[in-house]
Amino acid sequence: AGPGSYTVGTMSERFDCHYCRDPLQGKKYVQKEGRHCCVKCFDKFCANTCIECKKPIGADSKELHFKNRYWHDSCFRCFKCYTSLVNEPFMLRENNKVWCSNCTAAEDAPRCKGCFKPIIAGDQNVEYKKMVWHKDCFTCSQCKQVIGSGSFFPKGDEFYCVSCHEHKFAKTCAKCKNPITSGGLTYQEQPWHSECFICSNCKKQLGGKRFTAVEDEFYCVECYKECVAKKCAGCKNPITAGFGRGTSVVNYEDESWHDYCFKCTKCARGLANKRFVCHNGKIYCAECPKRL
Repeated sequence: AGPGSYTVGTMSERFDCHYCRDPLQGKKYVQKEGRHCCVKCFDKFCANTCIECKKPIGADSKELHFKNRYWHDSCFRCFKCYTSLVNEPFMLRENNKVWCSNCTAAEDAPRCKGCFKPIIAGDQNVEYKKMVWHKDCFTCSQCKQVIGSGSFFPKGDEFYCVSCHEHKFAKTCAKCKNPITSGGLTYQEQPWHSECFICSNCKKQLGGKRFTAVEDEFYCVECYKECVAKKCAGCKNPITAGFGRGTSVVNYEDESWHDYCFKCTKCARGLANKRFVCHNGKIYCAECPKRL
């Protein structure tokens, strides 16, 4: 902003006012654009209007101008904080309002989603999906503790620290009842920690491996064969339906057979789902005992 383009002084020679023709000799006058006029006529016909207070800027006032806009020096203040901007940097904004550099920076700065105050250069902040917070304003929606630059979980318009998210949203392991924060597996629509879904005998993890369930216990193939499965009375190998060749079991008295091992001792005819005879602890078809 610069001073006005006219001169104020006291006339020593014989001149008349350009407007009212009163003599100016010995009187205070204003010279503007080559014309001499008394102070009264200057205020009435020539004075610029202050863009802030809308009043004339008289000859006795200090005037500032910028881009064909005029202010009293006392009116040239920051619109936001009212600090005088005479000899200070400023910005002319909408509605012809002048702003100091600090208020301009604050107004143009992004707003914190937490406190809605500006985030100015140098402030520590957190950004997520085009939203921004002061670091200390980014807090857990549940416990209200500052998350800052730590790990968090978004849920709609809310954000949770790791601990609160675990207790509020994480699935609970069917065995240990603690939250499953990552990984895990599902069996019969129930979630498990990988380290909780293990063989009841050897304690090896069963995730991605073949296993069998016996009541509420789980066994890997080897432990099931060794510790749980019945032994076939025919081939003496474990009866592991679903693991090997046989899927059916024949039970008679206190013994069990693979269906393909349950056959006549003499003619080797398969007897699963057929009539048979037990003689001296051995199994025969209905015809062979007659030939003994």
